[in-house]
Amino acid sequence: MKKAQFTILFLLFSILSFCQEKSQPYDPNADVKADLNKAIDQAKKENKHVLAQFGGNWCPWCLRFHEMVKNVPVLDSLIRADYIYVLANVPREKEKRDYNLFREYNYPNRFGYPVFVVIDQNGKELHIQDSGLLEHPDPKIKGYDTTKVVTFLRQWNVKALDPATYR
Repeated sequence: MKKAQFTILFLLFSILSFCQEKSQPYDPNADVKADLNKAIDQAKKENKHVLAQFGGNWCPWCLRFHEMVKNVPVLDSLIRADYIYVLANVPREKEKRDYNLFREYNYPNRFGYPVFVVIDQNGKELHIQDSGLLEHPDPKIKGYDTTKVVTFLRQWNVKALDPATYR
């Protein structure tokens, strides 16, 4: 009887884990341009920059970065303090991508995905960050280096770009 109960429990747990949906932080139906405009307005009100993460639910590195931000307190705190964070969905199918939007931000897609665009309160692109440069140096670790990400976030916030900071 115990073997049968074990088998049933094993099957139930297997079914539950199989049925659990993967994290889907990017909204494939989002109007990315409208979301960015809304974020720019909010950044102006809150004296922050916009951090746009271009990518999609189809991109494992995009999902890794988003999970890291949620689960590493220092990153979550920095982003909340200094940025309006936008997940800018890029469709997997190239023919569905908004190349006008890429042109507006100097073709960040040239770096692959995810790619980060720091945008000021007037909608001007300040910096494009190749996410590959933020990866952990140990190839055995599939993820990003927290120190590199912290440095990137601190170098592109409003305070870092304000000349008064350095007087």
